[in-house]
Amino acid sequence: MTERDYIQDHKDETDRYASREDFRRIFTEDLDGLYHLSFLLTRDPQTAEQCFVEGLEDCVAGSSVFREWARSWAKRAIIQNAIRELKPRPGLSNSSASAAIFLDIDQLSSGPANHFEIDAVFGLEDYERFVFVMSVLEHYSQHDCALLLGCSVPEVREAHIRALNDLAHSPYMDRSQNQIVVQEKK
Repeated sequence: MTERDYIQDHKDETDRYASREDFRRIFTEDLDGLYHLSFLLTRDPQTAEQCFVEGLEDCVAGSSVFREWARSWAKRAIIQNAIRELKPRPGLSNSSASAAIFLDIDQLSSGPANHFEIDAVFGLEDYERFVFVMSVLEHYSQHDCALLLGCSVPEVREAHIRALNDLAHSPYMDRSQNQIVVQEKK
């Protein structure tokens, strides 16, 4: 292998990974969406901004990630910073949501046209809000949620049920349509 071939192979290898500029571009292009994610998790504009900035710093200074995973990695960095900041933990809730309620609500919330009132999401307890945002809005698996939150899959499953049950019983549920159809206040 010639030096020129080695340099080209090395360049091809590094081009597969996201650069600092790739992350800066992602955070610039999706500023609103990434900040909104941070705000939904933290419920506080200053903490959301802090988690957003720390997420950018982590991505720019962090380890290599494939370019096609960079946007997901940016979201994950924000989520991890919000978890470190708020330390959400499963509570000792006495509510026992039934599996039937969970299935009905899961069907209702899985459609692309559903919207959740931001105040309804903010009304959830920290742990349930994190599980809801991560699993329903960001489509993380229950296993991934459990890993990031440092808890068990059954705890995530129960929090998922509680969050959906709380949202279904919120004043934002349109019972005539059998779906949650409210939107963020402007």
